[in-house]
Amino acid sequence: MMNRYLWIILLLAGCRGEAKLKPNNAIEQFRLAFAPDHRTDWFDIQMEKQGDTYVLTGETTLPEAKDSLVRYLRSQGSVVDQVRLLPDSTVLPYHRGVVSVSVANIRSKPGHSQELATQALLGTPLEVLKKEDNWNLVRTPDRYLGYLEDGAFASMQQPDLDRWDQSAKVIYTAEMGLVYQQPEPSALPVSDVVAGCVFQAGLSRDGFLEVGFPDGRSGYIPEGSYLDYQTWLATRDPSVPNIIRTAHLFMGRPYLWGGTSGKGVDCSGFTKMVFYLNGLVLPRDASQQALVGTKIKTGADLENCQPGDLLFFGYPPDGKRGERITHVAIYLGNGKFINSAEGRVQIQSLHEGDADFAAQRLETWRQARRMLDHPGEGDIPWVKDVY
Repeated sequence: MMNRYLWIILLLAGCRGEAKLKPNNAIEQFRLAFAPDHRTDWFDIQMEKQGDTYVLTGETTLPEAKDSLVRYLRSQGSVVDQVRLLPDSTVLPYHRGVVSVSVANIRSKPGHSQELATQALLGTPLEVLKKEDNWNLVRTPDRYLGYLEDGAFASMQQPDLDRWDQSAKVIYTAEMGLVYQQPEPSALPVSDVVAGCVFQAGLSRDGFLEVGFPDGRSGYIPEGSYLDYQTWLATRDPSVPNIIRTAHLFMGRPYLWGGTSGKGVDCSGFTKMVFYLNGLVLPRDASQQALVGTKIKTGADLENCQPGDLLFFGYPPDGKRGERITHVAIYLGNGKFINSAEGRVQIQSLHEGDADFAAQRLETWRQARRMLDHPGEGDIPWVKDVY
């Protein structure tokens, strides 16, 4: 952090004194240095000059960024610091949580009519940052920010989350199913369930396992539909054959903007889920995924690409902004790829003449990246190290 702070000080030193300092420019420089991606961290700070005093308001998830800004401004004059640090008093001490529905819909702003930003599966731990009415700003283990309503997760203090983490758990491995009120298939459901949901493990009974939800509910899932969670974590093998096989299991699933579950996926939600079910955590969005892994020297003919690589599509720099990545797919070989696009997960081709040729993808081809060179390292961690 200190190197970043010194870089900002040198950059702003060109102002040569308080009279020429532009406070909003200073804030923007600190935001770019500490929080360049608003999807993972907030630096929403405003500044007003009142005489010789700078008055700061707003909120941020980054105390070190706020402290660095205050230190800089104090070298220029006096400062009144009214910035809220998140998590704030609206959630403390219950600043942790665990998703308690099969698939939680996390929105870009508070409200059911707002854009679906991402999803989180049952059992996913959350950081809870602030509360607005019955909506909560949360951050998922991949650091994605969004709003989730009260009933979709169990709010916890840190000791509660520790107990959840340390309890015996199972992960649902069947594609979809139900949690039953009683250990029999004719019983009424407690909830639906999809692959990747995590429960507390109870006792086996009559071909079923009793499972516990984060919010205290319980029910039964059939034997053979789950694995011990620690066993599942230890047996993840993100090999090319496993990635390709998992990708094909999503064939025909509906396209859903913001979807990252078996109920529906967008393009990056699809790639994220495929790698998650094989033990690796990719960033949430296509533009974020295009910044990790090993970039492959290739063109649209996909020379040097291997099955399992990610293909990225979008638009080149136009003088006003840099390259824009808007779509991602998993390469299958021979010019074909599998992606969530045009309504569903499907296989398409970059080769003209193929029946499944996708002209739009050829026109917007940008780059390819390999995620499996160093699994579990850097920006592609193991699930066990993040969740």
